[in-house]
Amino acid sequence: MVFRFATVNGPHVQWFLRRNCSVKPGQLALLYASICAVSLGIGTFFWFQGAHLVLPFASLEIAVVGVAFLMYARHATDGEKILLNGPHLVVELEHGGRLERAEFSREWVRVEPCAGDTSLIEVSAQGRRVQVGRFVRPELRSALAREIRMALREA
Repeated sequence: MVFRFATVNGPHVQWFLRRNCSVKPGQLALLYASICAVSLGIGTFFWFQGAHLVLPFASLEIAVVGVAFLMYARHATDGEKILLNGPHLVVELEHGGRLERAEFSREWVRVEPCAGDTSLIEVSAQGRRVQVGRFVRPELRSALAREIRMALREA
């Protein structure tokens, strides 16, 4: 069976759905350090020229950019992991450093869209529900749901 979104390792089928980040947290730290060096260098230069307000405003700018970068880095590793392992379907959602895990019995799992074909995918069984597909384009979510259903039917 050929999967578009999943990887197959023997009897295990895994879906890793991650945020599309162009800058990794390590690269972001390097960028921030260079911004700090340039801003503080310019602020220090103007401090010695007699413009004493430039350095405090440069420091304020660095602090605000630092807060924005921290918010970005906190969610850069967000993602969803769906693992089909024998009789169990395990769904792990990571959001802002928090990990939520749900385990379902394979034979009871239902996979369907929450509202329409482009809405999030709801995985439910035995009274528990988890929504997945946040990191997949809306027009591809129905294909992901079909793929999960197909993998669940396979023995």
